[in-house]
Amino acid sequence: MEPRTYRHWVERRDLTSFTVTFKETDLHILAASNLSQKALRLAQKYRRALEEYITREPAFLTSLEPLPVSGQAPRIVKEMAAAARQAGVGPMAAVAGAIAEAVGKELLRFSPEIIVENGGDIFMKSRKRRTAGIYAGQSPLSGKIGIRIEPEDTPLGICTSSGTVGPSLSYGKADAVVILARSAALADAAATAVANIIRNENDFDTGIEYAKSIGDINGVIIIKGTRMGVWGEMQLCPVDTAGSGTPATF
Repeated sequence: MEPRTYRHWVERRDLTSFTVTFKETDLHILAASNLSQKALRLAQKYRRALEEYITREPAFLTSLEPLPVSGQAPRIVKEMAAAARQAGVGPMAAVAGAIAEAVGKELLRFSPEIIVENGGDIFMKSRKRRTAGIYAGQSPLSGKIGIRIEPEDTPLGICTSSGTVGPSLSYGKADAVVILARSAALADAAATAVANIIRNENDFDTGIEYAKSIGDINGVIIIKGTRMGVWGEMQLCPVDTAGSGTPATF
């Protein structure tokens, strides 16, 4: 398993950092105080709701195409299905972003700022400017570029898919595809969809056009080797995660 070294890029001076794990869900959370017990209960709630639905509808776990869901399905299932339908992928492509967002939104009752990272997929609500560093595996651009997030642009989903990093299924070879969207579930599903397209640098334009066609996407970044493609309303900035300078992420 790829070590999550990017979690050490976090600026901790104004927020409390803690980690919550339950089965495959591994959340790194920043909040005004340690809300680990509340976060664990929420992670368990949403995981169990999803697992119970999959027991009844096993195709939801394995389908690589959008699936309809019943009106009685849990809210997180409906959100995953809607995001998958909009992006044109299977519903589990939205799972990490959907869980990060569901837990994060509930934790906002206890903290005015919340950042939840779930396997590289982020839900963020901030009252100050933040910078999210981009992890792109072995690409020389990994850890060198950040996305500046203004507080008025949050809540926001910042989700990453890769064909070269991590265990997630991808048909492409991108080192990183990052999608920004108001919905973290949609950002997650869209990142998967675009990453599936990118096999080499010649696919950047096709990937960007597909991201545009999804709708409700704020921006997309594609990294493959030494090349990067960008579209959307976002501020990029250089960062330094390797040295002793300011941590890059958040």
